[in-house]
Order: sequence, then structure tokens, then C-alpha cells
Amino acid sequence: MRTRKINNVHNWMLIFCLIVFTELLDLIFTFLFPSVSVIKYVSLFILIGILPFIMNTLKEISRKDDELRLNKLKLKNIFDTLDIAIWSHDLTSDSLLITPGIEKLYGYSYIDFYQDLNLWKKVIYPDDLTFLEERAQKLAIGETVTSEYRIIRPDGEVRWIQDRGFPTLDRKGNFVDFNSVLIDITDRKESEDRYRSLVEMSPDIIAVVSRKKIEYMNEAGWKLVGASSSEAVIGESVMKFASANIINLIREQFEQPKQEMVRFEFQVNRLDGETIDVEMAATSIIYEGRFAVQVVGRDITERKKAEKTIQYMAFYDSLTGLPNRNQFRNHLNEVLTKQSDKTQAVLFLDLDRFKIINDTKGHTVGDFILQKVAHRLDVTVHTEGMVSRQGGDEFIILLEDTDKERAANIAQQILAEFSKSLEVNEQEFFVTPSIGISLYPVDGVDVETLIKNADTAMYQAKERGKNNFQFYSANLNGISIRKMELENGLRRALEQNQLMLHYQPQVCLKTGALVGIEALIRWQHPLHGLIPPCEFIPLAEETGLIVPIGKWVLQEACKQRKVWKQMGFHDFPVAINVSVRQFEDDHLIDYISSLLDETGLEGHHLELEITESIMQNLENSTIILNKLKDLGVLISIDDFGTGYSSLSYLKHLPIDKIKIDKTFVDDIIYHANQGIMVKTIIDMGLNLNFAVIAEGIETDEQLHFLKENDCKIGQGYFFSKPIPVEQMDRYLLSKIEKSSGIQL
Repeated sequence: MRTRKINNVHNWMLIFCLIVFTELLDLIFTFLFPSVSVIKYVSLFILIGILPFIMNTLKEISRKDDELRLNKLKLKNIFDTLDIAIWSHDLTSDSLLITPGIEKLYGYSYIDFYQDLNLWKKVIYPDDLTFLEERAQKLAIGETVTSEYRIIRPDGEVRWIQDRGFPTLDRKGNFVDFNSVLIDITDRKESEDRYRSLVEMSPDIIAVVSRKKIEYMNEAGWKLVGASSSEAVIGESVMKFASANIINLIREQFEQPKQEMVRFEFQVNRLDGETIDVEMAATSIIYEGRFAVQVVGRDITERKKAEKTIQYMAFYDSLTGLPNRNQFRNHLNEVLTKQSDKTQAVLFLDLDRFKIINDTKGHTVGDFILQKVAHRLDVTVHTEGMVSRQGGDEFIILLEDTDKERAANIAQQILAEFSKSLEVNEQEFFVTPSIGISLYPVDGVDVETLIKNADTAMYQAKERGKNNFQFYSANLNGISIRKMELENGLRRALEQNQLMLHYQPQVCLKTGALVGIEALIRWQHPLHGLIPPCEFIPLAEETGLIVPIGKWVLQEACKQRKVWKQMGFHDFPVAINVSVRQFEDDHLIDYISSLLDETGLEGHHLELEITESIMQNLENSTIILNKLKDLGVLISIDDFGTGYSSLSYLKHLPIDKIKIDKTFVDDIIYHANQGIMVKTIIDMGLNLNFAVIAEGIETDEQLHFLKENDCKIGQGYFFSKPIPVEQMDRYLLSKIEKSSGIQL
């Protein structure tokens, strides 16, 4: 407004001057030319002629002034918005120009800086003053300098300033003018500091690679590769630490369109020559103006060792070192696939009288005997095939590309070997085998049938006095007849309400508090009485009846859990076993969803126990599990360790719990390995943030071992056998009464 008022004054002064000028002109013309009457109007004509031009000029000047004022206002707003101040100092005239934006940066009035030219130095953080001398030297030679330093505002707040100075030298090289742009970079610096702190303090490896050279590596990274400092790795070729195959693989991945991140596992060569396993994720970034790859990873050497241990224990018997049942079945299936035109023999071997020795001499002696038996079998069969331990005192042998006569000869050699005593602790023991033999393709064309028929023949050998071998034949069909009876009866069991659920509590091993209940199916047959699940569940799997039976179990268990909720029990889930066939049923998710809606049960009150065999179809299993988790359902892996699941896959599945199989819990007191498998599974489960449940706890010794190794949850006969619903109701009520101090 002040500028506009000044301009208006100037305009009126100019008009006044023009009027005075025309009057003077008129007097001059009248004086010089008194006889010419027209002359006296010349000045008036001139004034009238130039007046429009003058007015137009004045308008243009006014417009320019308005435009300049508006531009100055815009520039001021930009400076105010950007937290920018400009410092301009003409050293020749010692005139100083400071923009008002400096007040926002420094917290002082810009007048203060005019009054004290050294104020900008006085407010610099003491630790940052060291840069001033070097800055002055560079400015003196005309070099542009960018400095970053901290200042202390009047209120004590510390702010970061970026100061970019532009010196001007005259022809003689004298420093005559200085301009500086000041910017508040506190937010950027604090963000960088936070990022730097996170990176440097991270226990994971974080590195940046560009042009196959290491541009940056944090402390965790250079320590992991055996370096003494970051300088020992910065600038080094990544080929020094990783193979060319890995480097090429990463490059190929990023050459693919829309590839933002890749994950991989590989081995890293340390500077001391050792090799470690690492898991890494890589993504492309811009680093210091260049394309680069940022990698984040961690040392998984111990996990890899544990995986190998788990894998070995999953496929090899920890006591004898022989392949276990899983390995045998996989191998037999592979042989049947590749050698379908050749005869194969399966020998099922059971030790006679071994249980007596085990019970009288103890499990330690029994373990030594099993080890010696395994060695004798391995030596006898040698290169003829594979010897495996099925479990307990049972062994299975596969003879490849053989015939009936050769199988009989091997069986006879085994019997001859066991006619000799076994010496343990300077004592002689005699154990003899009963052997059943089935032949492919005569006695079966698949793994389960061949093993089952060899098992049937083995029982025939026991019935014939033990210590002999028998081939399977159609005459040995007593078990098959029972199987047919059970199958027919199983089809009617649902209709005739012969199936029932028993319930077994899961407790906190530390406090004894109830944390879950597992629902277990039972079959009360009208003729054969109570039939164990191990006998009819495989049959249900084979015939496909497991799907309707499984739905019935889910429905009954959910209804019962709803009843318990109405009784006031809110804090535990009911666990239900789901078979692979049931898990792969297309309608499973819809059925469970509608069942939860129908019963009004929350998802977290239902826990589904699945087996590791779902890993055979990982992609489909992941989809199903994620849908179940969307419903709020808990997921646990049952019989963990009896099959091998790659932990690199397992850790990415939405799993809540893993259950240690009873056979491993038995190892705590019955085997010489003293529960190493159980301890390994507990450690791996805890590292992957899974809750770990031990099944089949029966003794104080097992309970003590599990608690010592940080297993949190357990179930078994030590706490309670599976009981009918009426007894479970009383069990739950007794828990309430005990917690209330009422003695029963």
C-alpha cells in the first residue's frame, strides 16, 4: 500500500509539472509572438495531444508496479513456506541484506542479525564450530561451499541448517561479495539419523551393492563375514563373499519386469575361510545417484544345521541309524514307479520275546539289542536292498529286482544269523525273528498293500511257532474279512449313533491350568465292542468315509464347546483332528464357516489339527490355511517330526501350534538319545514363535524333562485319559471348585 501511495504522488506531481510547463510555454509564445493569436493555443493543443499518452504511460507504470509487488509477495510466501533465508553481504560497501525468513529458522529477529553480524556464528552448536576455518579458506578462493551444522535457538531447541555459500571475487582475486542460502534440514537429518540408527543397530545384515562392489555394510554384516571394520569390506567385490551363480541369479531376477524384491538362501564365504548360510532379501534402489541393490539378511547357519538334524531324524531312526518308516515308504514308492516291470519283495520282521527282555532288563539293554539287530540285518541284506526300522521291535526290508526264491534265501540267512546270541554288557541274549514276505506285483501293487500283506504273513509266522518266515497268500485273509466287516459296520455307524467323542484336557505344564481340550472319536461297535481309532480311522481314510465322519466330529465338538461356553468356560479351544482327505475337501471352508455361524461359536474356540503331509501340496494348503485363519480358527501341526516339513516353508504358514508325537515323548525315558528329538522340536518351535504341545505324557520324568526344556503345554494319561463328555463336565467343574478353594 505504501508503494502504491508513493506512485500516486509521483503521478500527480508529473501532471502538475506538465500543466506548469504548458502555462510557461504559453507565456513564452505570447511574449515572442504577440501578433499571432493562434500561438496562444499551441500549448493547450500540445497538452491535449500528449495527455492520453501520459495517462497510458502512467497506467503501464502502475501495472508494472502491481506486478512487481505481487511477484515480491509470491517470492516472500515461497521463502516462508520453504523455511529458507537469504544472506547477502557486499563486503566492499559493508552493506547487508537479510530476508525475514531467517527469523523462522533461527528464532531471532532479523534485526538482531543486522545489529550483530557475528550472531550467526554465536548460535552454532559448539561441537560443530570446527567447520568454520575450512569454510572460510574455500570461500576466500572463490569456491562454493555447502555446510551442514546445528544451531541453538533462543528457546534451547537444536535445529539443523544447510548453508550454501556463493562467494564473488573481483579481478584482483579479492573477496568482495558473499551470498548464502540457508535451509532448515532438521526433519531430513532426524529421519536420516533414525534410519542410520535402525540400520547400524540392526542384528540383521544390511548392505548396498553397486557394480558388483560393496558400497555399504552395517556392523552386523561386516562382523558376520569376519571383518574387523567396515573399511575391510567397503569397495570389495561381492564375488569375494558369494558365488558367481548367486550374483547372476539376483541380476536375472531384477531383469524381469515388475520384479521389486527377491528372496533367496545361499552360502557366504567369510574372510577367515569359513562358510556360513544366510537368508537374504534384495531390492533395487538408487544409492548416491546410481542404481544399486540393497540386501537385508541374517545368519541361518544354526537353523540349517537344525533342519538337517530334523531331516535326518525324520527319515532315519535315531537309535539304529537305519531308514525309518517314512524313508522306507518313500523309497518303496520310488522303486515301484521306476521298476514296475520287476519283482520286488517286502519282508516284515518282528522280534520274538523282545518285550520280555525289554521289561526285565530295562530299556537301556533293549536299545543296545535293537542296535545290534539292526547291524546284523544290514550286514546280511548288504546290497540286496534296504533295511529300515518300522518302530519298536519291527523292521521292514525291501529286496529289489528279486524273485521268490531269492527272497526265501535272504529270509533264511536272517534266521541263521539270529541263531547266534547277542552280547550286551557281557550277557548273552537270544532273540529270534518272525518274518512275513509279500511280493510285487502278485501280493499288491502299492506301498500300503505290500506292507500290510507282509505284516499279515508275519503274524502267520508267529502263529506257526515264531522264528520262521511265511509268504503271503490269499488264505491269510482273516484280517481282510475283519476289515470288510468293519468297513460295512463303519458305513452304518453314523446312522446308528455308534460313534462318540471322548475328550482329553491339554494343560499348562507350569501351572496345571486347563488351556485346551482335544476331541477324540470312539466307535462302540454292537458286536466287537469299543474299536480303537488306529483300526478304523485308516479304513475310513481308504474308503472316503473320513469326510462325513470328520464333519460329524466337527459338528458335535462345536456344539459341545458351545455348551461349555454357556456353562461359563470361555478361555480354551476345542481341538479336532482333520485328515488330509478332509483338509482337501472343496467344501471344508464353507462347512466350517456355516458351522460357526450355526452354533454361534467364535473362531478362536475351534482348533484344527493337521498333519505335515499337507506340505505335499504347499500352494493349495497355504490358501486353505489362510482362509481358515480369516475365520479366526487356530491351526496346529499334529504328530510334528514324524514327517519332514521344510522349515523355510513351515515358518511362512499361518500355524499357531505344533504337537510333538508321542513316540518322541516316549524316547525321553525309553531310548539312549535322552529326548534329543523332543528338545530339538521344542527349540525350533519356540524360535518360529509356535506354541509347542507334547502328547502322550505318562510319567513324572517326562513331565520334568519337558518343563526343563521350556515346553509350555502337554496332554496325556499323566493328567487324564480321554473321557466321555459327562466326565469332562465334572472335570471342568472340579477345576472351578479348586480355583475357588473348595475341596472335593
